[in-house]
Amino acid sequence: MDQFKKLTIEDRDIIESYLDKNKHRACDYSAGNLILWSDVYNTRYTIEKDMLFIKFIKDNENYFAFPMGSGNIKQAFEWLTAYCKAQKIEFKMNLIEPFMYKEIEKLYPGEYEIAYVRDSSDYIYLIEDLHHLSGKKYHGKKNHINKFIKTYQDWAYETISDENTQECIEMVKEWGKENKSSENPSKADEINVLINGLKHRKELHMIGGIIRAEGRIVALTMGEKSGEDMFIIHFEKAFADVNGAYPMINQQFIIHELSGYTYVNREEDMGIEGLRKAKESYHPVFMAEKGILVKKVAFRTVIKNIKEITDSCIY
Repeated sequence: MDQFKKLTIEDRDIIESYLDKNKHRACDYSAGNLILWSDVYNTRYTIEKDMLFIKFIKDNENYFAFPMGSGNIKQAFEWLTAYCKAQKIEFKMNLIEPFMYKEIEKLYPGEYEIAYVRDSSDYIYLIEDLHHLSGKKYHGKKNHINKFIKTYQDWAYETISDENTQECIEMVKEWGKENKSSENPSKADEINVLINGLKHRKELHMIGGIIRAEGRIVALTMGEKSGEDMFIIHFEKAFADVNGAYPMINQQFIIHELSGYTYVNREEDMGIEGLRKAKESYHPVFMAEKGILVKKVAFRTVIKNIKEITDSCIY
């Protein structure tokens, strides 16, 4: 019998209690994110040896995240490799950060190889930088914000609450229609996940904010804390015809909600050129690299099929 079971909202607190015991930086190691995307990636978990094991199944491929908790890493690896052997599946890990690989290499020198995927690296910024937008490097952002303020003098920021949640959902649906999400499976998944996140915001311990202009919601963002010093922005949507809405919600959410954090993780660019350019323009202080780890004998296959594997990554 397979020990792994479906991940649900009711599992949120127990999942976070294990995730918080490790100093990870990747957006994927956050309870709310794992739960919201669990149907898309068939995310399952089990707790063994005082460690949390997470499994993703995509296109009939099994991937395992790094074991999290206060247990022994070597014993965790022995359990996981034995599980894979018993289930007759390939041992393959994803979302492996550099410090995780160092731990693995220390325990099993020369046995495993890792292929980092640039498209899945998270952009991490200093809260102070995105709050103040000081210096020439942020001159363009400030210009967009100033133009927005001048154009929409009635603008207002609001925290997402029970009173405006339904309006937020309607905004997301409208954004989806404008961006033809029904024609793009990935966009359709994201819209459904975001709407579900809005509906279960409290249970998932997520917070969000909106920008209003001319009486309607023109921008929305939502995310969750990760550890003691970082917040992760999981979602950010704004209408393309409202100039400055994206930089406005970015800055205002940080000003109003994130003063107690040092870093903000704005996730990966998924190899989308426009998204990469936008994220780079905010000047990350560092990137959280994530890679695919396999036994050394299988490494050549990973490199040969890196594009196919990238398509199966957890975003």
